[in-house]
Amino acid sequence: MTLTARARIARLRREVLAANLAVVEHGLVVATFGNVSGLDRELGLIAIKPSGVDYADLTALSMVVVDMDGKKVEGDLHPSSDTRTHARLYREFPDIGGIVHTHSRHATAWAQARRPLPCFGTTHADYFHGEIPCTAVISDAQIGMDYEEQTAVQIVEAFRTIDYHDMPAVLVASHGPFTWGRDAAEAGYHAWMLEFAAEMAATTVALNPRIRAVKQTLLDKHFLRKHGKNAYYGQQGNARGTVPGANARGTVPGGTHG
Repeated sequence: MTLTARARIARLRREVLAANLAVVEHGLVVATFGNVSGLDRELGLIAIKPSGVDYADLTALSMVVVDMDGKKVEGDLHPSSDTRTHARLYREFPDIGGIVHTHSRHATAWAQARRPLPCFGTTHADYFHGEIPCTAVISDAQIGMDYEEQTAVQIVEAFRTIDYHDMPAVLVASHGPFTWGRDAAEAGYHAWMLEFAAEMAATTVALNPRIRAVKQTLLDKHFLRKHGKNAYYGQQGNARGTVPGANARGTVPGGTHG
């Protein structure tokens, strides 16, 4: 492996470590639940959190390097049990470079209820272009196959008519949320925004059980002013933002009306 490749792997491990620690900082993790990965597409290598290791014990070298099929290439620890889910999603969604899976309280509650997450207002619309889908319940046959890869198959099936660029999140029925982005930091930011939207939606339904989704024109306006072809929100052309501390790009998370 060349020195340049080594340096890139080292950088990827640092970025993935930072994103793992950031999701903890933002209250998205309990115990050792959850995992973050990042991909260097040119190298075809993924760095991912090791399985069952306490977040407080993680270092950059703890991040396990695997190939695009989820096979370990480098590292002393076993990779996350969800590695094959991540690897399949990277293969299926060619423009993503980071994935986060958590069992955050509110997003997981929607997944356990087997309900898609409706878009009730502009805060949700700033990051997700409409209702966040919930997969079908995985079948017994799929559970008996390669369960983790079949989890990704369930996600891909839910996106047959949905653009994964405009909807960087999914709820896996009876399981929990996955989010993605251009890198591990952005995927973590989307996980944070998903949890915030899920909590607000639950409160909204409690206050008004008859509430309906935000009207399409308002949804489109808020999403497209940040992420559309003629987007005008923000200063750096990076409206999705990053989780603070996740990397050193200096980008600031975007708010709803700033």
